[in-house]
Amino acid sequence: MTDWDADQYLKFELERTRPTIDLLTRLPYEIPRTSVDLGCGPGNSTELLFKRFPKTNITGVDRSPNMLAAAKIRLPQVTFERIDLNHWQPRTSYDLILSSASLQWLPDHGSLFPRLVALLNVGGCLCVQMPDTLQEPIRALMRMVAVEGPWKTKLMPVATSRPRIGSIKDYYGVLATSCNSIDMWHTTYFHPLDNASKIVEWMKGSGLRPFLAPLDQGERHKFLEEYEARIKTAYLPQTNGKVLLPFPTLCIVARRSI
Repeated sequence: MTDWDADQYLKFELERTRPTIDLLTRLPYEIPRTSVDLGCGPGNSTELLFKRFPKTNITGVDRSPNMLAAAKIRLPQVTFERIDLNHWQPRTSYDLILSSASLQWLPDHGSLFPRLVALLNVGGCLCVQMPDTLQEPIRALMRMVAVEGPWKTKLMPVATSRPRIGSIKDYYGVLATSCNSIDMWHTTYFHPLDNASKIVEWMKGSGLRPFLAPLDQGERHKFLEEYEARIKTAYLPQTNGKVLLPFPTLCIVARRSI
């Protein structure tokens, strides 16, 4: 897959960052000594963490050189490491593990979440927010365009590769054996955007990437053209001409007890 594009991703920085703002308000007031931001991207979530706990030792982890370059410019005082989260095996434990819109890309959450909790010090917090959008039109239409177009052979593996994240009950069951405080909520953010084309621009910075990466330039143009046409039928203008983008999100703040 081609590298992420920090500039494209940050076109909607305020909207992308809002769940993390809400997430951090639910953290305990104790100052963590050590913190890590998994899938830190261009550092927008890391910056919020730094502002909340300026005295904590923070490490940002991401696999994208482009994203990490942007993060280092944004927060030169923070340590950033290039690591694929699928292979992340730190040599230390943490008081706080933050992950904002990244763990949904990883498989087998039934094993992943207990492993993350095991990397916390006793009393430490796992703080996660994940988009729950696979059944939303923004994602369903990607899969439809992928399997109905002339690029079907190239994109069928992409369209069928990512499972939906679990339910609140699923994550509670996984975390309850090792966490004595589990705060979870599922909410939908409604983002007013100028038009349907802005929805496509948003998704080009994240969800569309795996679909566009296997295509040549001409195919990408045609894929985006067809995708935008379908988006326009799914997200109709409101009375003021703007479109509303519903964005369901699952949030978890769990505190390790043993």
